[in-house]
Amino acid sequence: MIAKMGNSFPICAQTYANAVAAALRTELGTSHRAIKTLRHWTDASERTAKHWLAGSHGPSGLHLIELMRHSDHALQAVLELAQRNSSVAVVWLPALRERLLDVAEMIEACLGPGSAH
Repeated sequence: MIAKMGNSFPICAQTYANAVAAALRTELGTSHRAIKTLRHWTDASERTAKHWLAGSHGPSGLHLIELMRHSDHALQAVLELAQRNSSVAVVWLPALRERLLDVAEMIEACLGPGSAH
């Protein structure tokens, strides 16, 4: 018997498919509109988009790149699978900054003009 050579993958294909599916369902839901959005983003077939949402198959390289281009959730899922946790935070920083600015504006509005800061 020949010994197995090379490195093994730390995750299996099903783990990958499930992670991407969960990310896409979180962002898009499971409606037919979600399938249309995935098709628009990637030019994939309807059947392929359904498989991605169901987690029965994961997207291939080119489709994955397009998904990551359009979906922060998909990008985050892939970075987590790659154990690039420090990069995950960078994905959400712009959105977090916007939320903080919105909260600061709301606080200013509540304090009103002439209140002590």
